[in-house]
Amino acid sequence: QVQLVESGGGLVQPGGSLRLSCVASGFTLSAYGMIYAMRWYRQAPGKERELVAAIISAGGSTNYADSVKGRFTISRDNAKRTLYLQMESLKPEDTAVYFCNVVQMLGGDYWGQGTQVTVSS
Repeated sequence: QVQLVESGGGLVQPGGSLRLSCVASGFTLSAYGMIYAMRWYRQAPGKERELVAAIISAGGSTNYADSVKGRFTISRDNAKRTLYLQMESLKPEDTAVYFCNVVQMLGGDYWGQGTQVTVSS
């Protein structure tokens, strides 16, 4: 019943901005409270899926890949059950399918279907 749905991807010129959203549904209150982290991954054609950003549920601390540090911001709205990724100063190398990932403390691991981000002039 758990479902993660990403949105907000699209075509943008280099230097532009996009905000991705991931809406989580199907979590019970207790299950949602056991989420360890929410993450954004991305995967370009022929490339390995890579971790872009993560936010730890306990304290809200964040981590970013070096390639996006200073340009991307991960955040969450627990009331809306939504994870966000604000992307600024986008580069062509940011082009990829971006996936939302939720990890629970007892081993639950959920993925969305992804949203395409294309950075091109």
